[in-house]
Amino acid sequence: MNAGGDPERDDFGLPPIDIVIPDDARELDRDVQAYQREQRALRRKRRVSRLRGPLTRDGMVLPLLAGCLMLALLTSTLLVMFAADQTGAPVLPRSTATQSQPRNTPTTQPATGQIGGQLPVATVKIQGKPVLLHTVTGAMASVLTLVPLDCKCASVLRQLRDQAARAHVLVYFVGTSAAMPQLASLAAATGQPASQVAEDTGNVLGSTYRPNGLTAILVRRDGTVASVIDQLPQQRLDSGLQEIAAVKPAGH
Repeated sequence: MNAGGDPERDDFGLPPIDIVIPDDARELDRDVQAYQREQRALRRKRRVSRLRGPLTRDGMVLPLLAGCLMLALLTSTLLVMFAADQTGAPVLPRSTATQSQPRNTPTTQPATGQIGGQLPVATVKIQGKPVLLHTVTGAMASVLTLVPLDCKCASVLRQLRDQAARAHVLVYFVGTSAAMPQLASLAAATGQPASQVAEDTGNVLGSTYRPNGLTAILVRRDGTVASVIDQLPQQRLDSGLQEIAAVKPAGH
C-alpha cells in the first residue's frame, strides 16, 4: 500500500486487496471465533450427511424393501393356511417320518369253531333236557369227548376222567342220537355221571370237527377252543388240561 492508504498497482495482475493489519492481535478474536463457528457447522453438516447417506442411496433402502416383502409373503401364507383349516379344506397327509405313533391295526379273531375261536352255537340234550352248548361249558374248563359208534374205549375214557379230575376240568361224553345207548353203557362202566353225558341232536360238533376216532375238544373257561385232539389212546392230555384250567373267564 502507498502512504495514502490506497492499494498500489500489482505487477502480477492480481486484483487489489485492502489488507488491514491491526496493531493489537486481540482485535482478531471475533474473527477467530466466527471462523471456528463456521468450521464446527461444517463438521456437523458432514456428520449428518454420513448418517443420511445409506438412507438416501442404495445402502439401506434395498434391504428394507426385501424385508418388507418377505414379511408380507409370510403373513399372507399364514392367513391362507388358517383360512383353509377353518373352511374344511383337505389337509395334506404327513410323511411317515413325522408320524410319531403307529396306528393300531385290529387283530383278526379266529372264526367260530376254530382253535382260538368260540364253540359253535348248538343245543344238546342232557338227561332229556335241551341245553345250550355254551351254557354247558360256561361253568368251568371242559373237555367235550366225541364218542364214535362201536367205541371200545371204556379204559381210555376212565383214564381221561382221572386226568381231568386232577386238573379240575369237567369231562362230557358227547354222541349222536344213535350213539346214546352206547354212551349210557360207557358212563356206567367208567362212573361218569348222567349230568355229564350229552346228546348232540343236530350233530353240530361232529360236522364241525369231523372227529377221527375218539376225539377230545378242550374248551377254556372263557369259552374258546384250546385244541382238538383225535385218536385219544395215542396221546395224554395232562399239559392241555392244565392249560385250559389256568385261563379265567372275562370279568374274573
